[in-house]
Amino acid sequence: MKQVIHRKLSNNILRLSLIVLIAFSSSLSAQEGDPAAGKALFNTNCASCHKLDKKMTGPALRNVEARLAEDEGLDREWLYSWIKNSAGMVKSGDAYANKIYAEYKGVAMTAFPQLSNVDIDNILAHTAKPKEVKSEGPVIVDSEVNPSSDGASNNLILGALVLLFALLAGALVLVNRTLRSFAHEKGVQLNEAPKGIPIWKAFVQNQFLVLVTAIFLLLASGYFVYGYLMQVGVNQGYEPVQEIHFSHRIHAGDNGVDCKYCHSSARVSKTSGIPSLNVCMNCHKSISEVADATATAEHSKDFYDGEIKKLYAAVGWDDANQEYTGETKPVKWTRIHNLPDFAYFNHSQHVSVAGVECQTCHGPIEEMEIVSQHAPLTMGWCINCHRETNVKVKDNAYYSKIHEQLAKKYGDLDQIKAAQMGGLECGKCHY
Repeated sequence: MKQVIHRKLSNNILRLSLIVLIAFSSSLSAQEGDPAAGKALFNTNCASCHKLDKKMTGPALRNVEARLAEDEGLDREWLYSWIKNSAGMVKSGDAYANKIYAEYKGVAMTAFPQLSNVDIDNILAHTAKPKEVKSEGPVIVDSEVNPSSDGASNNLILGALVLLFALLAGALVLVNRTLRSFAHEKGVQLNEAPKGIPIWKAFVQNQFLVLVTAIFLLLASGYFVYGYLMQVGVNQGYEPVQEIHFSHRIHAGDNGVDCKYCHSSARVSKTSGIPSLNVCMNCHKSISEVADATATAEHSKDFYDGEIKKLYAAVGWDDANQEYTGETKPVKWTRIHNLPDFAYFNHSQHVSVAGVECQTCHGPIEEMEIVSQHAPLTMGWCINCHRETNVKVKDNAYYSKIHEQLAKKYGDLDQIKAAQMGGLECGKCHY
């Protein structure tokens, strides 16, 4: 009898152990997640408001589950409810939910009811990963840098010219000696200048040589004076250093930001305008550092991060607390492209109506680390463009009223130049 009771008791203990083991293993599997899948979900759903190691619109999420369990005694079930319906948690009177809601000044967290518990497990697995510490190894610089070929080619051309003139001078000396020897053999008397007369006096006595030299000097002086005067006000290649370094290569090139996102007034007004710092903060409120890949031989990652800090100082943004301090200061931008006051140029006429690309006048702006004036912006340069560029008249609402008239006058609407539509009239560009 005792053996039967003992056997039943052993079987019950075994069954209970198996049940506990199965429950524990299922609980463990529920707590685990896929960090790789969680990273993709984090970037899609969370990264706009949260970072792992820095406070942003919302709190930092590195080890968020462990911190909540240790500090607030909250489990994963609470996180499921909070992520799927944060507003409902606040309305229900949950203490920690209302604490977070008040801390972030009544900004409610976006609800994600579409995320399953497995998705949230994966996200939490991503946030639980330890922070990667990057070792600051030595900067490797490629020693085999291809030098610019401009200097070598210029030296080569200069050397070739020197050699050519040396050969020419030697040939002239040989010709002179040969002719003198022939004249000596034939008994020809050479008219040589009297010895002892200074060279300048011999030059003055030769009226033809004086006249030719005077004409040459006048023409050369006129050429150089004209060239100098034609460069007055032409700032092609002008590349000033700005108070805050702004890389068009990173923004317009690497990140593909449209030019008209920052220079929005170019579509509707005369000028392209200088973007306000609020436009910069649309992105840099969340982006406080650049990726390692943006660093170049001239500028390191720390350099770019320092320029973002200058932006924060100008707008009065406290990045640590994610709030504005109210202490602002103006940024002294240096203008690069500048037309004379008597010249009229309308950006909207060219950008919105004519559909001219920014690169047509400003060059490969998406490749420029420091912006420089690409085109000369002279009157001749503009006139050549008006003479050579076809106007996009067909299916252009701006020209809808004169389509028929233009078609009768010019026939093919696709071959009408700006010059044919008054693009060369003085009053179009000059007041």
